[in-house]
Amino acid sequence: MSEDFSHLSDEERLKGENDFLKMKLMLEHGAQFGSNENNELPTELENEFLNKVAAFEKQFEAHKTVKVFDKIGRPEHFKPVNDIPDNEINKAWDELRDHLNKYDIDLDVCSSNITVRELYRFTTEELFDHETDDMDLPGWTTNFIYDEFHPDPIYDNTKTATDHCIKYILQKEPLEWIHNFREENLRLNGLFPLLINEFRDIVNRFKMAYDDLEITELSVINCTVKNKSSAVTGTYSVTASIDTNNHMLSGGWKVALEQIEEAGYWHITEVEIEGISF
Repeated sequence: MSEDFSHLSDEERLKGENDFLKMKLMLEHGAQFGSNENNELPTELENEFLNKVAAFEKQFEAHKTVKVFDKIGRPEHFKPVNDIPDNEINKAWDELRDHLNKYDIDLDVCSSNITVRELYRFTTEELFDHETDDMDLPGWTTNFIYDEFHPDPIYDNTKTATDHCIKYILQKEPLEWIHNFREENLRLNGLFPLLINEFRDIVNRFKMAYDDLEITELSVINCTVKNKSSAVTGTYSVTASIDTNNHMLSGGWKVALEQIEEAGYWHITEVEIEGISF
């Protein structure tokens, strides 16, 4: 005899469907879900999310790859990059990107050193030939990052030196994020060789000497890359506070990096900051 669920409210039936979908995804795909007992996510939104995950898994099981050029309808009207005058390249790129977006494909770039002309060239000469998952789901977008195909060490190393090194050292918060540093043979001003934990402890002792550290200026002068070595230089100003007294720390700084050949990424090997005694 079938069970009568007519006494259940729409909310209760939806919760039951959500529990079923979760169990199905857990058994078939090893999915893990936290508890929603505190109603952090409305039942309807949770149901929509679970159905999208289920649809994705179903397509992914039988997914195939396709060239980007085929996925966007094999367009023939986009000119070779060398045939486009400088005064028309921005419009040409906008039209090309709009065409990609029409097929739920997008291309972004992190480095500010990359020109519109290079993005157009890369798309028509390289990305068109790139194999991608042939997925067709509502709201599904395939996103490519130019820098993942052609890393820009000047941009990347400048960002690492400023955002993940000098800022971390000069701000009041303790230095904790050390993944961009070499683990040994580090140099900090005149201190060498240092293990990464020694480097971190020295920096944090410097921070503890002040009640507050406020970066008022941080600029980059230059970044050089030669073979597997790189150096970024700049200037800084910091207001250091002890009780009610403010002290100005300022000067030049330099961060040296070395490329790990087998991994392809760069790590910090040396930091010099004028005006600070560690």
